[in-house]
Amino acid sequence: MFRARGTKAFSLLVLLVLMLTIVPVAFAEEVTIYVNQDAKLGTILTDGKGNTLYRFTRDPINGGSVCYNACAVSWPPLLVDEGKVPVATEGVNGTLLGVITRTDGTRQVTFNGMPLYYFQNDTDPYQTNGQRRGNVWFVVHPNTTTIGGQGITLRQANSSLGPILVDGAGMTVYLFTKDSENLSVCYDGCATAWPPLLVSNAGNVALDGIGGKIATTLRDDGNNQVTYNGKPLYYWFRDKNPGDTTGQNVGKVWFVVAPEAAPAAAPAAEPAKLPTTAGSGATPSNLPKTGEGSTVPLGALALLALLIVGFGALVRSLRGTSRA
Repeated sequence: MFRARGTKAFSLLVLLVLMLTIVPVAFAEEVTIYVNQDAKLGTILTDGKGNTLYRFTRDPINGGSVCYNACAVSWPPLLVDEGKVPVATEGVNGTLLGVITRTDGTRQVTFNGMPLYYFQNDTDPYQTNGQRRGNVWFVVHPNTTTIGGQGITLRQANSSLGPILVDGAGMTVYLFTKDSENLSVCYDGCATAWPPLLVSNAGNVALDGIGGKIATTLRDDGNNQVTYNGKPLYYWFRDKNPGDTTGQNVGKVWFVVAPEAAPAAAPAAEPAKLPTTAGSGATPSNLPKTGEGSTVPLGALALLALLIVGFGALVRSLRGTSRA
């Protein structure tokens, strides 16, 4: 009996040891970041189960998350256990992965300073139902970056190709003929070779001494790309110095941008000339003329005067006759 009890106790002890060794391993499983090739969005970040990861553009850059309460229910943050770090797979730059501590003490995974989230309506792996929700939720590409409040000024520079559009530092910007108006199709490897010209918002873009229309377009990673006359603008990674134009005609689809001339300034209005009077330098040519501005001819006025005089004489004559 005691032997049976001892055997049973030993079996329970062995089971407990196995649980203590196996369960922590399960809990200690690392958060691993993968890439998935989406048919419409290109290469995007997912977790190990293929669940799409998103960024929230209202989160401050490198400043933590502002998504809590109801927001965090709809957009659950990607969390990692204490003492663990996120792991990058092939295609993900592991140096861009990090962890922040949320106000509730949980630890959220970040990529390039952007906290990562799921979307509750993505019920199956590889769905992207959260893309562009409210124009503040976006998928994350492996080369998605974050943009601060720096401004961009575009101006004209002279080159062997003629006048070209450059930024404030003199670096050449390019257009991509495969883009549509205000719509970029350059992502993933394309955007690595041709980094889009990005700003935090349209108010941070200006033109210096040139004409044309400056604006921004919203990319599918949530960043604002500068456009000039509707053309999204890019740099070329092989241009190292101001004035370089090594991207011209690459693939016969990349070209420098010719700036428009600045609108001509409207001529200043001449001051109104006041009429002059005799004795103040007036000449016969600019003195008022007799009858000037009258619509009645002088001959008609003289005839009217004669008629009045004749009528008066007639009245006096009639009066004299009646008295006689």
